[in-house]
Amino acid sequence: MQLRSLRWFIVLMLFLAGAISYLDRAALSVAAPLIAKDLQLTPAELGIVFSVFFVGYSLFCFVGGYAADRFGAKRVLVASMSLWSVFCGLTAGVVGMGSLIVVRVIFGAGEGPYATCTNKMISGWFERNKQASAVGYANAGQQFGGAIAGPIVGMLALSVGWRVSFVVIAALGLVWVALWALLVTDRPQENRWLDAKPAHHRDDTPVESASVTEDDGRPLGAWLRSPSILATAFAFFGYAYILYFFLSWFPSYLTMERHLSLQSMSFVNVIPWACGAVGIALGGVISDLIYRATGRAVLSRKIVIVTSLVVSAVCVALAGRVATLPLAVALMAVTVFFMNLTLGAYWGIILDTVPHTRMGSVGGFMHLIANTAGILAPAATGFLVQATSVFASAFMLSGAIALLGALAVAVFVRAPRAPADQSLTLEIATSTR
Repeated sequence: MQLRSLRWFIVLMLFLAGAISYLDRAALSVAAPLIAKDLQLTPAELGIVFSVFFVGYSLFCFVGGYAADRFGAKRVLVASMSLWSVFCGLTAGVVGMGSLIVVRVIFGAGEGPYATCTNKMISGWFERNKQASAVGYANAGQQFGGAIAGPIVGMLALSVGWRVSFVVIAALGLVWVALWALLVTDRPQENRWLDAKPAHHRDDTPVESASVTEDDGRPLGAWLRSPSILATAFAFFGYAYILYFFLSWFPSYLTMERHLSLQSMSFVNVIPWACGAVGIALGGVISDLIYRATGRAVLSRKIVIVTSLVVSAVCVALAGRVATLPLAVALMAVTVFFMNLTLGAYWGIILDTVPHTRMGSVGGFMHLIANTAGILAPAATGFLVQATSVFASAFMLSGAIALLGALAVAVFVRAPRAPADQSLTLEIATSTR
C-alpha cells in the first residue's frame, strides 16, 4: 500500500472511531425521555447522569495522553475503545440511577484518550502543513456520529427498546478495535503494509518560526503553565460548553419546550449535527489554507478560533429566545457549524508549538480542561431548567462562556519565539498579531 493511501485510511479509521464514540454518547441523550421515565429520574438527576460521564472522561483525557507518549497512540486506542464499547453495552443492564452513574463514569474514562491519541497519530503520519486538515477530517466523525444517533437510536428505542440500542452500538466498537489492531501503527516506518518505508516527514512550507519537533528539555509542568496553552484550553472549554449543553440537552429541549415527539425530535436533531460535521472538516482546511498563504501557523489557528467562537456565542444566545422552532433549530445549526470550525485549530496550536514527545501529555491536559465543561454544562442546565422551567438562561450562559474563550485566544495565544531563542518559551501577547 502507498503511503498516501495508508495515511488517509488511518484518517478514515479515526473518523469512524469518532463517529462510534458520539453515537455511543448521543444515545443516552436521544433515549433520555424513555430512560428518565423507566428509571424515574427528575431533570436535575438526569443532568447529573449526563455530567458524570465527564468525570471519567476529563481525567482520562490527560491520563490517555500521557499513556500515548509512553506506550504509543495505537495501543492506547485499542485499550480505550475496548473499554468504552464494553461499558456502552453494559448500559443496557442498569437498574437505577446508581448503576447508571457507575457505568457512565467508566464509559467516559474509556472515551477520554480518543482525541489526544487522534492528534498524536496524525502528528506521526502527516507533514505539518497538512495536519490541521487531517485532524479536521478525522474529528468530523464525531459530529457524523451525533447526526446519525438520532434516527438510529430513536428507531431502535421505539422498535426494540432503548436497552438494545446500546448493545448494537457496543458491537460496532469492538469490530473497529479488531481492524485497528491489525492494520495500524504509530508511525509509517513501523507499518508492514507499506510498500516503501519513508525515512522521515517532509515539511516544505515556509513558517513563522522554527517547527517545534524536538524536545527542548523543559519539564512537562513548564508546558502546562504556559499562557498560550492555558488560553487555548480555556477557549476549548468554551467550545466544549456549547457542545455538551447541545449534546446532553438539545433533544430534551425539543421534547420538553418545543413539544416534539421522540420520533420527530430524532430527525430534527440531525440538522445541527450534520452542519457540525461539515464545520469540523472545513475548519482544518481553512486553517491550513491560511497557514500556507501566510507562513504563520499559529496566526491561522487564532483567526479561525476567535472569529468562529464569536459567531457561535451570538447565535446560541439568540437561539434560546426566538419564538419559532425552525428559527431556533436554524440558529443552533449555525452555532454548531461555526463552533466546530474551531476544533482542528485547538489541536493545530498543540501541533505547531509542542514537541512530539510532549504532544500527548500537553494535548491531554488541554483536553482535560476543556472537558470539565462536560461536567458543568449538563448539570448546570438541569438545575437551571428545573428552577426556571425554560431553557433561555442556559442558552445565554453557553454563549457568554464561548465569548470569553474567544477573548482568551485573541489576547494570550502567541507563536513560539524565533529560532534563535532555543527555549521556545510561549509568552503572553499584549496584542493580537
